Amino acid sequence: MTNRLAQVTVSGATRTYLLTTPAPHRQAAPLVLDFHGYGEGDYTESRTTQLGALGQRDGFITAFPEGSGTPVAWDVSTQAGNRDLGFVGALLDHLEATQCIDMSRVYATGLSQGGFMTSTLACAMSARFAAFAPVDGVRMPMPCHPARPVPILTFHGTADPILKFNGGIDLRVIEHDLQAQPGPLPKLPPTHVNGAGIPATVRAWAAKDGCNPTPTDTRVSPHVIHRVYQCPTGAALEFYIVVGGGHTWPGSALDAQLVRFVGPTTRELNASQTIWAFFQRFRLTRRAV
Repeated sequence: MTNRLAQVTVSGATRTYLLTTPAPHRQAAPLVLDFHGYGEGDYTESRTTQLGALGQRDGFITAFPEGSGTPVAWDVSTQAGNRDLGFVGALLDHLEATQCIDMSRVYATGLSQGGFMTSTLACAMSARFAAFAPVDGVRMPMPCHPARPVPILTFHGTADPILKFNGGIDLRVIEHDLQAQPGPLPKLPPTHVNGAGIPATVRAWAAKDGCNPTPTDTRVSPHVIHRVYQCPTGAALEFYIVVGGGHTWPGSALDAQLVRFVGPTTRELNASQTIWAFFQRFRLTRRAV
């Protein structure tokens, strides 16, 4: 996989991103934007998810935007004046002008704070993205006024030591990770798959999308539950609960090496392949005005 470093100017500021493209093609290709977690950056995200390599194989373009600041981060608010929302809009305009992209098939995903950013886009830019897949970071920003019911696929581990499954963020684990000095991971209380925190956030998205409030749970492997809500046409809401999973991208070989920092990574599920299969079900019926 070859990532090419590129840049775009937004309100006089230079912002960067990594770009991976498939072999030359005649038809317009789908585009996936993959947002990194807090303090990690675009290169780490590209190595974690391997979506660039999957795109080269399956024919979609992948862009890994870079946040700003030290540590590098995203503004995940939905308030007016969010410079990162401006960056995303400018990046989409730039990629449309410079690449052969099917703008009805543009998608967003990301890990951790990148999942926060993906959730923000679901609220604020649903007219430009066809579907969303926050990993270990689904949230319901306020305010949240999507232009339409949105398709969302999300994943979360019940043993996430950072963004806890039933609510709360452990900043100590984040600090240790940023210093590359892992401390003992906290002992977590019993989790409830229908309780507060992440399950409640998914329920909130179900309500916003107009889905049936009672989902169907299917145990698809020994440690993975697939929760599906029945939603109106054009919307979707699916949730993979990784029992005993940490703050990781399911199936990531890189994350599997970081168990002392983020907890276990399941190999029973490949998030990148699952996300791409989900994205292929959706496209925008009209371009935003």
